[in-house]
Amino acid sequence: MTVENVSGLVRKRLRGAQNLRVSLRKSGRNGVAYKVKVVNAMGEELQEELQNRILWESPFDVPLLGPIHISESVVTTWLIMAIIMVLVLILTRKLKVIPGKGQALVEFAVTWVTGFLEGNMGKTGKRYVPYLSTVLLYLGIANLIGMFGFGLKPPTKDINVTVALALMSIVLIEVATFRGQGGLKGFLKSFTKPMALMTPINILELVIRPLSLCMRLFGNVLGAFVIMKLIEHVCRLIVPMVFSMYFDVFDGLIQAYVFVFLTSLFMAEGMETEEEQPKSTLANLQHST
Repeated sequence: MTVENVSGLVRKRLRGAQNLRVSLRKSGRNGVAYKVKVVNAMGEELQEELQNRILWESPFDVPLLGPIHISESVVTTWLIMAIIMVLVLILTRKLKVIPGKGQALVEFAVTWVTGFLEGNMGKTGKRYVPYLSTVLLYLGIANLIGMFGFGLKPPTKDINVTVALALMSIVLIEVATFRGQGGLKGFLKSFTKPMALMTPINILELVIRPLSLCMRLFGNVLGAFVIMKLIEHVCRLIVPMVFSMYFDVFDGLIQAYVFVFLTSLFMAEGMETEEEQPKSTLANLQHST
C-alpha cells in the first residue's frame, strides 16, 4: 500500500467522521426541538383543561330582566344547602334522653363547636354561634365536594362566593361591635382604641379584614385545586389519592376552620369593652400561670 493510498483512506475516514458528527448534531437538534414541541403541546393541553375546569359556566338562565345567568357556583351552593337540610332532618329525628352512638356523636360535635366559638367570643357572642356554625359546616362541605366527582367544583374557588362570605362576615363583625359597644357613640369610639393615633388604621381595617378573609379562602382553595389537576395530569393513578388527602381534605377543612376562627376573633375584639379588658388580661395571666 502506497503513501497516496494511505492518505486517501485517512481522508475518507475523516470525511465519514465529519458527516457522522453533522448528522448527530442535526438529530440532536431535531430531538430537542421535538421534545420542546411535545412539552409545549402538553402545556397548552393542560392550560386548556385547567381553564375549562376553573372557569364557571351558566347551567341555565332565568328569563327575568335580562335574562339572569345562574352560575355553576350558585347551583353547587344550592346543592350544599339541600345536603345540609337533609342531614339536619335525618340527624335530629327520634332524639332520645339516653343517646345512641349517632346522637352522641352529633351532640359531641355541636358541643365542641359551640364551646370553641363561645370560648373565642365569650357569653355575649352566644347569639352568633348558630350562624358561624352554619358557615363552618357550609365551608367544610364546599371545600370537599370536588372529591366526590360528578363534575362538581368547590364553589369557594369562585371569587364571587368568597367575596359574598367575606362581606357577610364583616357586616356581622360591625353589627356585633355596634351592639357590644352600647350603640353609635361606643361604636365610633372603638375606632380610637387603643389610642387616637390608631384611628386611620382602624378605619382601614374595615376594608382590610374582608379582603384578607376573601383572598385567603379563595387563593388557598383555587391553589389546591390547580395543584391537584397538575398532579392528575402527570400521574393519574395512586399518587393523586395521596396528595388529595392533604390538598382536598386537610387543607379544605383547615381553611373552613381559619375563616370561622378569624371571624369570631374579630367579633370578640369588637365586642370587648374597656371594663372587660382588665378582666380578660387578668384571666389570661391566671391561665398562663
